[in-house]
Amino acid sequence: MRRPLLTAAALASSAVAVAALATGCGGDGDDWSQPHPRPSAVGALGAGFVDPSVSPAPEATVTPRPGSWSAVRPSDGYRVVLLTAGADRPTKALVKAVREWAERERVDLRTETVTEASDLVPAVDRAIDMGPDLVVSAGNDLIDALATVTPNHLSQQFLVVGAELAEPTHNVTAVDWSGASFRGEGLGMSSTYDPASFAAARCAAAVRAGTAAVLSGWTGIVVWVDDF
Repeated sequence: MRRPLLTAAALASSAVAVAALATGCGGDGDDWSQPHPRPSAVGALGAGFVDPSVSPAPEATVTPRPGSWSAVRPSDGYRVVLLTAGADRPTKALVKAVREWAERERVDLRTETVTEASDLVPAVDRAIDMGPDLVVSAGNDLIDALATVTPNHLSQQFLVVGAELAEPTHNVTAVDWSGASFRGEGLGMSSTYDPASFAAARCAAAVRAGTAAVLSGWTGIVVWVDDF
């Protein structure tokens, strides 16, 4: 029996399927060399994230009402580089929280992992060169490198989770809490540092609160999440 001829629509559908198989569906998502729409916040911050009558000054610390960030997510196609260094438990918890947030929100996430101290500054540069909308840092080892590089790239947004820069520029936002708050080797570890404070629920809340702040235009500040 002769097979029926394929219709034009069927042929077009087949061509699309072949093209999809050829390009694959790997973790890198879209081609970042191409421009894309400017990212925006989907949803709005709830009451109590910041005082709307008093804009926080640069480098100020804000203590948002727990959950006031939960309705904010990124628009489609948000490009994020997770920059990470260190194999300690707090860093691993932060990395897991960022990856879970990215998967849940369908963020186009790429990861730059640093294994050598001599590669810390070059790794920050590589993350910037990828052209992301946001670079998220996880790991205390990166703080000094970020302090060196970020003032020279003011158009690039950074989010530091579980630590902060001593003198951040307006493009560096941090999320911290009492058991974290490392600010660089020159200042040493906070006396209240507690690895156990990097619980999964807190790390998840910190990532969401920090990204919500950046997406909503509250940058260059420290978001304090003792309560979440």
